[in-house]
Amino acid sequence: MNQNYIQPDNWSIIEEGFDTESVKSSESLFSIGNGAMGQRANFEEYYSGPTFQGSYIAGVYYPDKTKVGWWKNGYPEYFAKVLNAPSWIGINVYVNDEALDLFTCKKVANFRRELNMKEGWYERSFIATLPNDIEVEVTAKRFLSLDIDEVGAIAYSVQPLNSDATIKFTPYLDAGIKNEDANWEEKFWETLQVKEENNQAFIVAKTFKTEFHACTFMQNELFLNGKKLQLPTNASEKETEISFHYTQQVKANEIFTIHKFGGYTVCMNHDKNELIAASKKALHNATSLGFEALLQNQKEAWAKIWEMADITIEGDVKAQQGIRFNIFQLNQTYLGKDSRLNIGPKGFTGEKYGGSTYWDTEAYCIPFYMTTKDQQVARNLLQYRYNHLEKAIENAQKLGFNNGAALYPMVTMNGEECHNEWEITFEEIHRNGAIAFAIYNYTRYTGDYSYIPEMGLEVMIGIARFWHQRASFSTAKNKYVILGVTGPNEYENNVNNNWYTNYIAQWCIKFANEHIEKVKQEYTADYERIMQKVRLSEQEISSWMEVANNMYFPYSEQYGVYLQQDGFLDKDLVSVADLDASQRPINQKWSWDRILRSPYIKQADTLQGFYFFEDHFTQEELEKHFNFYEPFTVHESSLSPCVHSIQAAKLDKMDMAYTFYLRTSRLDLDDYNKEVEEGLHITSMAGTWMSIVEGFGGMRMKNDTLSFEPRIPEQWNAYSFKVNYRNHILKINVTQNGTTFELEKGDNLVILVDGKKVAVSPNDLVTV
Repeated sequence: MNQNYIQPDNWSIIEEGFDTESVKSSESLFSIGNGAMGQRANFEEYYSGPTFQGSYIAGVYYPDKTKVGWWKNGYPEYFAKVLNAPSWIGINVYVNDEALDLFTCKKVANFRRELNMKEGWYERSFIATLPNDIEVEVTAKRFLSLDIDEVGAIAYSVQPLNSDATIKFTPYLDAGIKNEDANWEEKFWETLQVKEENNQAFIVAKTFKTEFHACTFMQNELFLNGKKLQLPTNASEKETEISFHYTQQVKANEIFTIHKFGGYTVCMNHDKNELIAASKKALHNATSLGFEALLQNQKEAWAKIWEMADITIEGDVKAQQGIRFNIFQLNQTYLGKDSRLNIGPKGFTGEKYGGSTYWDTEAYCIPFYMTTKDQQVARNLLQYRYNHLEKAIENAQKLGFNNGAALYPMVTMNGEECHNEWEITFEEIHRNGAIAFAIYNYTRYTGDYSYIPEMGLEVMIGIARFWHQRASFSTAKNKYVILGVTGPNEYENNVNNNWYTNYIAQWCIKFANEHIEKVKQEYTADYERIMQKVRLSEQEISSWMEVANNMYFPYSEQYGVYLQQDGFLDKDLVSVADLDASQRPINQKWSWDRILRSPYIKQADTLQGFYFFEDHFTQEELEKHFNFYEPFTVHESSLSPCVHSIQAAKLDKMDMAYTFYLRTSRLDLDDYNKEVEEGLHITSMAGTWMSIVEGFGGMRMKNDTLSFEPRIPEQWNAYSFKVNYRNHILKINVTQNGTTFELEKGDNLVILVDGKKVAVSPNDLVTV
């Protein structure tokens, strides 16, 4: 299959020509979502070729019992499966009783599909010659409404070209759905009710174990040459399926069209006994508008999102398409309306990884949502973690910690740990640090300190208690050490003194201590409430600080760098450049044992610390560490290229920065890791945004002031982006000749540009 089959375009993802080998990849790439639900780009009509069917409802999951050969104490009980939900998109098509199936057609011509990111819709068209020699032209357009987010709509048209034909549409709902990746081949859904009335159909089902109730629904309208038809509805019901049958005699070159409205109502938003009534209401709201008016509302809703979130790039179509694809998918996955939801690494595009929440949210996604939306959206993401604090304390207790120490899960749906690989569940504890860092990042950028006394300080105390207990005193080193961990580089497990983990542990303790003092001085009532709840003494804080002030950091005098972990220099230090290309990617070519003994780094590890805490180090120190570690980095994590792009730009290594940017922005479009058919890399897409804004734009917070150090790759003529900073909307436009700043909303603002103060006023273009 050609990895590079997506056509370059500024605003659309386009595939031309039908290739059965690329169907599953395209099902991922052309996925659609609206924050409340999403679906892979499966064909509406029956397809007998290889396909990965997937429809997903935000927040609905199943606790698939952990499957391991050897049980260890502390294992999570289950792996949270993002659940494949009952499907509503299906429309089987029969032409003179012959089923339309692209896999068995004699010929498929003029096949084209387009995901229009500007307007939020997906369309497919083709001419097919069926086994009975009838030629039909088909167009299908669909979208998931941002306005009525329980509803999606499909317009599906068939035009016989070389003969009159009897055409039958069979739209259906199907609750007999399985996940691609069930551990035990269990059924996840129990069908409770199948019902049809007045050309509407409903299937009420609930998940086993978690008892999520959902109603999947549909209603259809039929047209001939654009004129509405009143056709008799013949319904057929099975145990887990319901379908309608509409038959029409269609002359050659006439167009027979079905508009199908469908979607989900769920018990998270409605009484579980009122789901059919809620579905009827959603259908009424959608059908009273009709397909075209609903689509027009969709275009306007996306225009509002793009007004703030768009990044323009002039002179490089592939780079432009890449960033817009990333921004589009992030907004399809999470819009910040519901603080019970989070951003899963595959969003609504696949099932791999399970769970909806990783440290990716805090480390990579919060800057994007904080800067392109109202700050309340980022606050909701922080509140999500506060709501899970009790579960984080329980997670730590299961591993032997006490006294309110909190270990946030590596992967979760409801605050419980549900990641099955022990070396990650037990050892990849640096995730705790990212959560504290996100609180710091949010408050320094938004200026909203209120989150800390209201919620954040309790989270910080739980995390500091964890780090204090997780460190142990080494008499040989006369320092505190942290043993048996996995850092961000998951190609090393069970190592001692991962520098990044030790550094962020020290920082978390100091950060918590600093804000305990601040809250004590400035928010007395909150301080007393919190202290009563957590029972924290001065003596405990001083034992924390003993650990923080005496933390051990492995260092090499020979290379003048902090070591990724104690044993890093014991490895055979062969750089990636000297690794035979046939051995890449090593995670698909090598045994795990060989990977663990190698020097190869999956993603930024020591450099992740330099990214978070850039202002703790000099430019020379950053350069030394970048030059040492990047040559060993294989970038086999989607989260890797963005951090390296930001740091390469900071170091003025612009060719590298650009190459890493292209890799992160087109990771899925060009299928770098040969795995896009499993779903998209949603959370790393926020890193792509950071590559431009923090990398090329050089955006930072310095001394409570917004700061920029703009650079531009030589491949671009110009680029622009907007940031929402403390209720100021600032537009930054960078060209090869200079940078302009324009304040679109808010009062006068002083920013730093290349270290110098610049005043920006409303309606005044400032050129630097």
